[in-house]
Amino acid sequence: MTDLQVVLGFDMETDIGSWTPYYEGLQHGTPVILDILARNNISGTFFFTGDSLQKHPHVVEEVKQRGHEIGAHTLFHETIGESLYDILGIMPILPEEVPNRLRRCTELVEEIAGVRPVSFRCPRLFGSTAVVNALEALGYVADATYPMFFFRERLTPYHPSAEDWTQPGNLRLVELPNFADLSMESRDPYGRDMDQWPLYRTEGADAMMRHIDGYIGYARARGVTPFLCFYFHPWEFHPMPQGEIRYSEGSVRADPFITKNCGAYAAEQLDLLIGNLAERGAVFLQAQQAAAKW
Repeated sequence: MTDLQVVLGFDMETDIGSWTPYYEGLQHGTPVILDILARNNISGTFFFTGDSLQKHPHVVEEVKQRGHEIGAHTLFHETIGESLYDILGIMPILPEEVPNRLRRCTELVEEIAGVRPVSFRCPRLFGSTAVVNALEALGYVADATYPMFFFRERLTPYHPSAEDWTQPGNLRLVELPNFADLSMESRDPYGRDMDQWPLYRTEGADAMMRHIDGYIGYARARGVTPFLCFYFHPWEFHPMPQGEIRYSEGSVRADPFITKNCGAYAAEQLDLLIGNLAERGAVFLQAQQAAAKW
């Protein structure tokens, strides 16, 4: 097993997550991502919502033709797991609804993309035991949801328990922890400052690499092979509206960091980040490949 394994995941959703109903980033940011990956000769996993597939099937076709893994990301970027913290107007669906929602999402991906998805990620990294059990029943092999910044226990991929998804167990499904810098001291009650998204574009690739190096040292000091799973979004690679965003009967205003430097700068910094990881000997894996190794 290599000394540094990296999974690049791209959550294919509406612009600015749940803040808008638009897909400008999906249409214009995805080609930018694909070119960066091709230039670096690496592959990633693209987690599509059912809605994004239905409205823009040509995007998933291009991703598939480029040889990347097609994963699933719920129907409408809804909170399908348990909330880690409150978000105004965002309520999780009921646990008993989870199996049917995931089944329908899986069917949509298969119908439109022409491939049966085997990798999944919950929006906002809000997972649950109900989710992993439903994924297991549907034949998924990887769930790239575990938020290392919040639970701070699992450093490497693991088979979750059917009774508690945050603990090791006997499911065939493999849980992929999302990178957080556990070497730093958090000043946030939920540990969100350990979660390094979107530092690569708000402060730059070099700033993010300092945290990556801190975590690599943290993992190696504990005898653990460093495993880095990242999440990005196509809307980050296309200029996003700043300030108030109006639609329908109201408006929203996202915190400035959420849309800061979206577009060309984000693309430049992702390219640099990938290069820095490659210099450290990283092997880039799709989510399904990472699950197979573990």
